[in-house]
Amino acid sequence: MGPFFKVFKTLSIVMVVLCSCGDKALPEDAPTYTTRIVQFSGFDWVVRTSGQNQEGPGPNYFSDSEENVWVDNDGRLHLKIIQKGGNWYCSGVSLRRSLSYGKYVFYVSSRVDELDQNVVAGLFTYMNDEEEIDIEFSRWSAPDNEDAQFAVQPSHLPGNKVRFDLNLTGSYSTHAFDWQPDRIDFVSLRGHGLTPTTDNLIHQWTYTGANIPPDSEERLKINLWLFRGQSPADLNEQELIIERVEFIAN
Repeated sequence: MGPFFKVFKTLSIVMVVLCSCGDKALPEDAPTYTTRIVQFSGFDWVVRTSGQNQEGPGPNYFSDSEENVWVDNDGRLHLKIIQKGGNWYCSGVSLRRSLSYGKYVFYVSSRVDELDQNVVAGLFTYMNDEEEIDIEFSRWSAPDNEDAQFAVQPSHLPGNKVRFDLNLTGSYSTHAFDWQPDRIDFVSLRGHGLTPTTDNLIHQWTYTGANIPPDSEERLKINLWLFRGQSPADLNEQELIIERVEFIAN
């Protein structure tokens, strides 16, 4: 094989890889992904897999199988934690492109207040571990803990996190954050809708601290995983169902 052919072959491979990534490539520090794409709420989402390895958060195994992640006939996104071959496999999806500042709204259609105590469901934007906005549902392995939180990373810093109980009365709930350069407004509501009332308001919080992420190449993500890689305490499969996701630009 001559030098010219070697160079041409290398360039061809690079071009194929670049072309398969869409308008904007995933961040270099993003977890391992395959090319499996699901269409949900008018967006393309990359389904996460860790192959035979465990990765954070957790660490856990992540699978891109259709048993773990799928969109049903009604257009709802399902994420599951399932057991296979003696291992528990978690799930996650990442938006294929960056959306920037604006309001991110998640219409949830499953009882996230009834997830196993070792399970974490996350709705978040992520660039790196210090540029992240989170809505999370979990008791963090402590049965008496509150089951939800709003957080801006690093969440261990004072004032960067608030915890609360969902106290749901049904499967439907709405959760949103409005990310602006100088503030982030969070809200959780019972039912599907964006208008807070005395009856449907679960919790509101406004963050104006020093760790508001800058507009960069962040990705919107949804995941369902096991805290510290533990098995579900009840040893049952776990599921998160999202009716739809909306993005309202500034």
